[in-house]
Parts: sequence; structure tokens; C-alpha cells
Amino acid sequence: MSVAAEASARPARALRPAAPFVIAGLLVVLVIAATIALTVGAAGIPFSRLPAALGLSADLSHPMTSRDRLVLWSIRIPRIAAAAMVGGLLAMAGAIMQGLFRNPLADPALVGVSSGGAFAAAAAIVFTDSGLGESVRFMQHELLPIAAFVGSLATTIILYGIASRGGRTSIAVFLLAGLAIAAIANAGIGLLVFVADDRQLRDITFWLLGSLSGATWPKAATLAPVLALALMTCLWIARGLDLLVLGEAEAFHSGVHVERLKRICVVLVSAMTGVAVSVCGVVGFVGIVVPHLLRLAIGPAHRLLLPASALLGAILMTGADTLARTIVAPAEMPIGILTAAVGAPFFLAILLRQRGLTGL
Repeated sequence: MSVAAEASARPARALRPAAPFVIAGLLVVLVIAATIALTVGAAGIPFSRLPAALGLSADLSHPMTSRDRLVLWSIRIPRIAAAAMVGGLLAMAGAIMQGLFRNPLADPALVGVSSGGAFAAAAAIVFTDSGLGESVRFMQHELLPIAAFVGSLATTIILYGIASRGGRTSIAVFLLAGLAIAAIANAGIGLLVFVADDRQLRDITFWLLGSLSGATWPKAATLAPVLALALMTCLWIARGLDLLVLGEAEAFHSGVHVERLKRICVVLVSAMTGVAVSVCGVVGFVGIVVPHLLRLAIGPAHRLLLPASALLGAILMTGADTLARTIVAPAEMPIGILTAAVGAPFFLAILLRQRGLTGL
């Protein structure tokens, strides 16, 4: 780097706030966003009644306290917890993919995992509502997330089998195969939409647009161990991702087991995306928007970028879900519409910036 380049880079680094302050600020914002989400909705709970509803106060004099507790602990708290964990998983998956592909436009949806899970979920909707699926109709709500997770897992296994030869995994083949499988899954979804009746079509459409209306404590409990494992693994692979940005040869000569790092990242991204899709359906652009915003604030180092992505993704999804269930209350807007409304313009801005940098 030239002296002039170093001088121009120095002010940019000086303007960045210290990473611990950014992490602490994100934690504070997440707490504020969750608190606001607790109080607003079709059944509003004023902040003055919130301590009693949460069981933090023994004041039972208000006649609405019992209702508030029921709303919070049965519906709203598990939904907020699920939204925060889904946002964290999707944001971290996007940050990992961008480091793995060395491409700022990479996103979990590119590998086809979301499409595979969506196809399996749509198939479960049509099957359980048909004559053949009458025997399992009583467990329709449980079957839907299971089918989405199995579809995502099957997509991962197929992709990994196509891209791996002789113990080596080709990221380019993995990406291209993911695009092809996503096209096949979308064709299958189109076929299911064609044969579905009006009620099935509405369920499939709502699922494809994304929703957390079915969030429950068991579903939140499914997300929690995956998020914990992802956070621990991310701290372990962060150095490898930092070195991989320099190129595979440079990372290998720096002591990184490149092929093992690829396998871990591929399986981790697929698992994170699959479990998120199994709970809330298809939600786009979180994996693109969050890492870019954070790189501007704390830099590209993955050891801080990955946990910060989890926090900002949680904030984004919590805020989007709060808007989704209040903006057209008592009805509910699919959360995917809101994330796309924010993410798509951001994505176009990135494309235009890349075009300007590369002279295309």
C-alpha cells in the first residue's frame, strides 16, 4: 500500500467507533426493540402494565393483568424470541457466505437451501389437506416445520455430493448447483401452486412470503441450540474466513485447512438457513443487508462481524415482525414483504457501487 493510500485509509479507521461499543450499543437497541415489541400489537399492553404481565410485579388489581400475561407468555414472547433468533441465524449465514465466496453479494438463498425448504413445506401443505394425508392432518402444524427442515437438509446433502470430489469441495460448483436446484425447487413450487385449491394456495403464498405467526415455545426451543452452536463455531472459523479473503493459496500457506473450512461453512450455513426457514418460511435480504452495514461500522474482521451480525439481524427481524403485526392490525402482513422493501433497494445500491468500482 502506498503512503497516500495509507493516509487516506487512516481517517476512515479513526472514524469507526470501537467494536465493543458497537456490540454494547446493539445489545441495548435489541433490548429496546424487544420491549417495544412486547407492548404493541393487536392486543396492546401499555408499558405501565408490562411489569405485572411479566410477573415482575405482584400488582394484580388491574382487571386486564390475566389477559396480558396470557398474551405475553403464550403468544408474544415466543414470537419475539423466534424473530430474534431467526434474524441472527440468517444474518450470520450471510456474513459467512460472503466471506466464503469472497463476494459481497452472496446470500444463503443462493445455495438453494431456502428454496428446498420452501418446496418441502408447500408439498406438506398440499399433502396434509388431501385425501391421502387425512391420517396426518391432526399434526399439520408440526409437520410443516419438519418438512421444511428435511427439505433444507436434503438440499444440502445433494449439493455437497455434487460439489465434492476426491475429498475436495468446489465452491464454484456448489454455487452453480445451488442455483440449478433452486430453479428445480421453484418449478416444483409452481406445480404445487397450480394443483392447490384456494385455501392451500393462500397457505403456500403466506409461507413463501414469510411469517412468524406460528411461532411457539417448541419452535423457539428448536432455534436456540442451533444458534448457540453457530455462535461457538463462528468464533472458531473467524480467523480462517479472514485469511480466506486473501485467496485459498494464501490461506493454506497461513495454516488454514481450506477444504475443512469450506465443509464446515457449507454445512453450517445450510443448517442455519434450514432451521430458520422451517420456523418462519422464506425471508430474504437479511443476509445481505446486515453484514454490509456492520462492515462500515466495525470493519471486516469476522471475529467481531459474526456476533455483531447476529445482534443486528435480531434487531432487524424483531422490528420487521413488530411492524408486520401492527401496520395492518388486526390482520398481519407477511414479514418477507417488509424485509424485501428494505433489502431490495439496498441490494441495488450495492450493485451500482460494484459496477462503479469495476468500471462495468
